[in-house]
Amino acid sequence: MHILRVDFNIFLPSSSDPKMKTRSPLDRQVQSLFPLALASVLIIGTARLVLDNLRSYRSDAFRLRGEHRVPMLVLPEDRIRDECDVFQGQWVWDNVSYPLYREDQCPYLVKQVTCLKNGRPDSMYQNWRWQPNRCNLPRFDPWMMLEMIRNKRLMFVGDSIQRTQFDSMVCLVQSVIPEGKGSLRRVPPRKIFTIKDYNASIEYYWAPFIVESISDHATNHTVHKRLVKLDSVANHSKYWEGVDVLVFESYVWWMHKPQINATYGSRDNVREYNVTDAYRLALETWANWIESSIDPQKQKVFFMSTSPTHLWSWEWRPGSDGNCFSELYPIQSPYWGSGSNLEIMKIVHHALRQLKIHVTFLNITQMSEFRKDAHTSVFTERKGKLLTKEQRSDPKSFGDCIHWCLPGVPDAWNEILYAYLLKDHRTIL
Repeated sequence: MHILRVDFNIFLPSSSDPKMKTRSPLDRQVQSLFPLALASVLIIGTARLVLDNLRSYRSDAFRLRGEHRVPMLVLPEDRIRDECDVFQGQWVWDNVSYPLYREDQCPYLVKQVTCLKNGRPDSMYQNWRWQPNRCNLPRFDPWMMLEMIRNKRLMFVGDSIQRTQFDSMVCLVQSVIPEGKGSLRRVPPRKIFTIKDYNASIEYYWAPFIVESISDHATNHTVHKRLVKLDSVANHSKYWEGVDVLVFESYVWWMHKPQINATYGSRDNVREYNVTDAYRLALETWANWIESSIDPQKQKVFFMSTSPTHLWSWEWRPGSDGNCFSELYPIQSPYWGSGSNLEIMKIVHHALRQLKIHVTFLNITQMSEFRKDAHTSVFTERKGKLLTKEQRSDPKSFGDCIHWCLPGVPDAWNEILYAYLLKDHRTIL
């Protein structure tokens, strides 16, 4: 540290100066006050410089400058309070600060979610901000997000809904990463986005049921008769070992039919289970792995709730006979659609309460229920190909009201994930 030393005598005439002897008492009094005034200016200037730097740190978030890191301080107002329920609120129109990134400026998006590029005529779905009722979410800062995962791995585990959240997170941070310092690799069943300067990675792992199944192949997973191994995560968990931040999700694939073929105990004993019973057993298997494998001092675990579907417009607009196609606005009044299974939600709540290790529940279901306008609908692909003109003209048959456009709703999920990570983050100076 360099200490500023100021010799105030250089600003004053020497006592041996003949002119000093002819100066009035008032002149000498003014001269005696000069060092004090100068010192005050220096103190105020230094304080201003420090405050300006702090403001800069808040937006720069540990920027790399050469080989040096400039620390960013997390201020109290940036941390969500324990009593704040960030999942209760409303969507507010904000076309000034949203979207947080542009679709055409994120090269990592897959065709499934690039609704504008795929021909969607409106972009209003990008301009809604989630506003909790009694508090504010901290503004997503990509520099700070990167700092929080420095020397770490962040992994999203689940189905294509989780893959969209992974895509969202990559797009949220990629704009501040210098060219050539970020790279995306596909290593089935994973996608790995590496940030070189931070020795960090954001990853996605395909596991639609969390437990093992015959649908675990990263690309060839569409089967007519699904089979789930309810008592094993061994093939998956070897990829989860040691990951610093794990975000799990599993729902849509369970909802294909009321029953599902599964094994439990013996791989040869295949029988039909009620979906809710099978889901409960699967979460017990997952929970056993969490308790036996997670070090809560070093790792953080999150579990995402149900991502809702909007398959029948009569649920929010009585008398209509459509789906999410051509919807432009969120639902404003309280709403809970049939696409979100309450029994599954209760099973998740119970499983997390029984855990001996803390897992943060990201209850995004209600906030996402409002967003009938934000699905990919007919502006997407099916089996690797964009929908044809004929298919788009039949949204009741081909409209996808399960997946989400990006930018969009999954960005808000990541804003909440960011808020929880920021809440626990400790800056080391």
